[in-house]
Amino acid sequence: MRILKNSKIFVAGHKGLLGSALMKKLTESGCKNIVTRSHQEMELTDKRAVDDFFREERPEIVFMAAGRAGNIRMCSTYPASFLYENSMIQNIVFEASNRYEAKHVVYYGSSCTYPKDSIQPIQESFLLKGSLEETSEAYAAAKLSGILASKAYNIQYQTNRFICLIPNTLYGPNDHFSIEHSHVFSALIKRFHEAKGLGLEEVTLWGSGKPRREFIFSEDVAEASIFMVQNAEKLENTHYNVGTGGDLSISELADLIAGEVGYSGKIKWDISKPDGPYQKLLDSSRIFQLGWKPSTSIEDGLRTTYKWYRENGERTGS
Repeated sequence: MRILKNSKIFVAGHKGLLGSALMKKLTESGCKNIVTRSHQEMELTDKRAVDDFFREERPEIVFMAAGRAGNIRMCSTYPASFLYENSMIQNIVFEASNRYEAKHVVYYGSSCTYPKDSIQPIQESFLLKGSLEETSEAYAAAKLSGILASKAYNIQYQTNRFICLIPNTLYGPNDHFSIEHSHVFSALIKRFHEAKGLGLEEVTLWGSGKPRREFIFSEDVAEASIFMVQNAEKLENTHYNVGTGGDLSISELADLIAGEVGYSGKIKWDISKPDGPYQKLLDSSRIFQLGWKPSTSIEDGLRTTYKWYRENGERTGS
């Protein structure tokens, strides 16, 4: 932990799902020199503001947990906003990090950058080998540019400064639980919690429940991020998948969440609604071989997440 404990660390997006997990894990690891800026304090799409921050603070380690994210409906409704904001944040923070010689920048891609018809599990080498999912292609394009930029900066400046991780679907405390912003994990928590409170006898969910998804607890991704910084000298100049190595069907997830919430009503499926891709499972063997593996079971992660939701309610903004 020496490289982290003795370094000034900037966590961009420190209040969000991944950012708050990073803050927790870094603090638990004894890191005391952590700098943050809220969205109100510094707009990351403002080149001058970001440059001033880096010039004054000179962060040595940067975790890029900031950016605009959302569910499929949000991505398909506001594709230009997702493309513009994420591209701008990446470009500006990357350039400032490079100009002021941060030791390492951890960038997070997205599993949606892989082709929609990828062979399962999805290997890192599958990137750019097929068409993207149409509903999220603008967001995926922005994330793709960040993945390629990480490699390009390292090549041009002959450094290992940029570390690129592609985690699968995150969940955990500080997730979005509003209907507008939530993904399936947090959306199901909200649906079953409210159904229990209202005494509803049944809940109808979209699709068939058959598609399979891989979920990873936010604190596990935070630990993977710290591990990769500690082992930066061992890394190749490429991206690394970060997953659990296993998945479950949406139907199985619904049963699991209903059980944790204590909802005993009937679960129905509206097969007139789309399912999306049948499976999205990452091959995370390369990071496993380096010595990192997730430590949180989905049952334990769900328990922690639901406890946070009961105590805090839903987040409504980005």
